[in-house]
Amino acid sequence: MVFEKLKKAFAKKEGSDDEYIEIDLTKEEKDHKVLVKLFTLKQYEDINDVLSAVREGYTIAVLDIKTIRQKDPIELKRAVSKLKKTVDALEGTIAGFGENLVIATPSFAKIHKVEKPKPEEKSKFDDY
Repeated sequence: MVFEKLKKAFAKKEGSDDEYIEIDLTKEEKDHKVLVKLFTLKQYEDINDVLSAVREGYTIAVLDIKTIRQKDPIELKRAVSKLKKTVDALEGTIAGFGENLVIATPSFAKIHKVEKPKPEEKSKFDDY
């Protein structure tokens, strides 16, 4: 669109200086598609990239936490806590899958969580 106007402007003869083109540099076109992005947490500071991506609002973050879980479980707990607070503030969802994956979504996406049924407690009267 802008390039076509520029092309037309430069294609005119050199003698016509009476027209000009105004280009709006403040207008930024973004592609609003959902992005599923994989992150690997090797240390606590790596969570900042994840938080930035989730805050943009169009990124579903898939985190591989295996490295930090093996190296420093306390740092993992801090990182996941910080991520959870941010996701909750954005009205998103966070869930763990297995031992090594965490998924965080912004508000437009929800993670379907299946609650495991709690084992029923035996009453001491069940034997009678």
